[in-house]
Amino acid sequence: MTGRATGYALFQDSFTTDYRTFKIQKEARGTFYPFALSDIMGLERDTGRGVRVEDIKLAMKGHVRDGYKFNPNAALSDQDNGYNNNPSPNDKVHVLVCVVSAYALNLIPPETMTKMREVQLAARALRIPQLAVLTRIDEVCPEVNKDIKNVYKSIYVKKQVRFYY
Repeated sequence: MTGRATGYALFQDSFTTDYRTFKIQKEARGTFYPFALSDIMGLERDTGRGVRVEDIKLAMKGHVRDGYKFNPNAALSDQDNGYNNNPSPNDKVHVLVCVVSAYALNLIPPETMTKMREVQLAARALRIPQLAVLTRIDEVCPEVNKDIKNVYKSIYVKKQVRFYY
């Protein structure tokens, strides 16, 4: 699965442009784990760039079809081909995961943090559990770099987590 992961250079446009759902295959060919991961376009600082918060809200409710190409200039409407009028429970988001680099967390512009907060509040209103994944912690904290077990003792990492929440 990690072979499908994409790179993202800080302050550049999102690599992902459409809504993609990935099933995780078990060892036995043709069988999958009972969950899927969906990937969306990233939030961008400027208007007219990145995924729109309205589209993330629709995706959480199951209204975005797999393969829908996000339009940063216009939200998905119920008249668009990518709109799912009758989402099943399998189409809906059951856990919202936000992946953020510890290296870049304090560089995120306030406009983007505002968008992230709006998504968090929408997920909370929908009773969707949330998880934040902080990556590259070994690169920002020398103690964690020495020994990953120090992550639980790192004041720097604790501050970064508080910054997000």
